[in-house]
Amino acid sequence: MTQPKAYRAAILHSLGDPAQVGLEASHAYYPDGVLVVADGRVRDIGPADEVLARQPAGLDITRFENRLITSGFIDTHIHFPQTEMIASYGEQLLDWLNNYTFPEERKFVDQAHGARVAELFLDELLRNGTTTAMVFGTVHKASVDAFFTASHARNMRMIAGKVMMDRHAPDYLLDTPESGYADSKELIERWHKKGRQLYAVTPRFAPTSTAEQLALAGKLLAEYDDVYMQTHLSENQQEIEWVKSLFPEQKGYLDVYDHFGLLGDRSVFAHAVHLEQEEAARMGETDSVISFCPTSNLFLGSGLFDLPGAEQRGIRVGLGTDVGAGTSFSMLQTINEAYKIQQLRRHKLHPLKALYLATLGGARSLRLEDKVGNLAVGKEADFLVLDLHATPLMQARMNNAHNLFEQLFVLMMLGDDRAIAQTYIYGECRYRRDH
Repeated sequence: MTQPKAYRAAILHSLGDPAQVGLEASHAYYPDGVLVVADGRVRDIGPADEVLARQPAGLDITRFENRLITSGFIDTHIHFPQTEMIASYGEQLLDWLNNYTFPEERKFVDQAHGARVAELFLDELLRNGTTTAMVFGTVHKASVDAFFTASHARNMRMIAGKVMMDRHAPDYLLDTPESGYADSKELIERWHKKGRQLYAVTPRFAPTSTAEQLALAGKLLAEYDDVYMQTHLSENQQEIEWVKSLFPEQKGYLDVYDHFGLLGDRSVFAHAVHLEQEEAARMGETDSVISFCPTSNLFLGSGLFDLPGAEQRGIRVGLGTDVGAGTSFSMLQTINEAYKIQQLRRHKLHPLKALYLATLGGARSLRLEDKVGNLAVGKEADFLVLDLHATPLMQARMNNAHNLFEQLFVLMMLGDDRAIAQTYIYGECRYRRDH
């Protein structure tokens, strides 16, 4: 057992969904708080005077000024091979894939290239305070091996998978139903539940998989009932019409996945911007998940996600950056854009709701709420130290804030990677801004 360490600062973390439990019950806030960590887990948390009274003398305490401690951010949809093509100009989804994404992903046949980009990608996650993510690889098995190798070395909690794609892409990026199944099975056996790594069966999206491949993706989910499934759904109107033309025997886009057994409580569908009423109801019935990707939806001109509508159907929703169509690794910037999208839909995204979506809501959407998502005693100690004075403008605005909610909103609107002073993974500092 390692010696416990304590961290003293203002502490804020999410306890529940404000839409379900109300604002006051949705969070815990300690203006002068202490977080105690030992053996990678939260040992104690609360007001400083109460926590310190429970601890032995000589406790190692690190004190932070003008800082806020909170749990690590959780990104429910991101593509690590697209790191170096972020901010590619001027297309909507399908042209963007053909002109930028597929040529970039071709490079990942080389495992050394994949290893280099994985290190950069994970560095960026840590720099932006993201401690857990659901990640797409490429069609190449080597890309996922490289990613998991790098993530495992850092002890980060990651969910990733090899893209399954056997049509409607360049020949250099295609697998077959049989090779996609075999490669995925081998990766599951090698990496699922190794340390903090988890596997997601990953058909890219319905247009790039034949019925045979989608059936084998469903077979994998049946064979391994605790792995995840990740794909894309109803991101773009042109895409939806394409799916309907490719699968005329199904009722619609979601029904394609449903037909092949891909819906369920560990199935995460990115975007879902243009769901039909029946599809939203079916997602709620099957406890399937949506990853809301605001920066990507705006960048590609895909549409404005209906967050209240999804939640009224009982659908769990997490936030995704969707790099590289998304324009930032920062979950703070992602919240910023999510707020604006909801404004355009005449719905106000409260800062405590935004915190929930970026932390505990993300954990619940990934069925990881028993491990991460907040700083409850016993949880894995993935946490952030946020700098409330990260820029002169932020400092001036914070000095003019009147309460916690206003401070949190300023952090959402003005914050980015500069606001992340430190990122801790399983109780160990893995990123320090000043180093």
